[in-house]
Amino acid sequence: MTSLKVDSVLSAQIKAAMYKKILVANNGSEGAFKALTEALRLAQSHGAEAHMIYVEESVAWNSQDFLVEKKSVDQKVLDLVARSEAEANNQGVRLISHTVLGRPASAIADFLLSHGDFDLLVVGLNGHSALYHKILGKTANHLVEHAPCTVLVVK
Repeated sequence: MTSLKVDSVLSAQIKAAMYKKILVANNGSEGAFKALTEALRLAQSHGAEAHMIYVEESVAWNSQDFLVEKKSVDQKVLDLVARSEAEANNQGVRLISHTVLGRPASAIADFLLSHGDFDLLVVGLNGHSALYHKILGKTANHLVEHAPCTVLVVK
């Protein structure tokens, strides 16, 4: 193969490896914000569209305590989105946020399937506690197995 053909093949492979649309999962944990930082870095370097997903776990309660908790969760989501968008703006990246209801692993996988044009999913591995590590670890593992795109797990 001539040098020109090799260069053309490599150029085509590099273009194919570039990301165009990146989704990062963010639950507000330290690990999720590490994943956000990496996703934004990749979006900036590839000129990719950056999206963030937050999954609000649905709870079937019917009490005043639930309403207080719901308001707290709503404020947490607003704070998370504001912090994430500020970080994106600092890196010169526009971040599109999505909030969905459900169990994190299946909700994210379903979102990816229904919006089938993502090249990369970025998830964090670190959480707040040993129990949280087990849950998030299971979420990341499930996504690695079921996501219809490449998955990057950030430690």
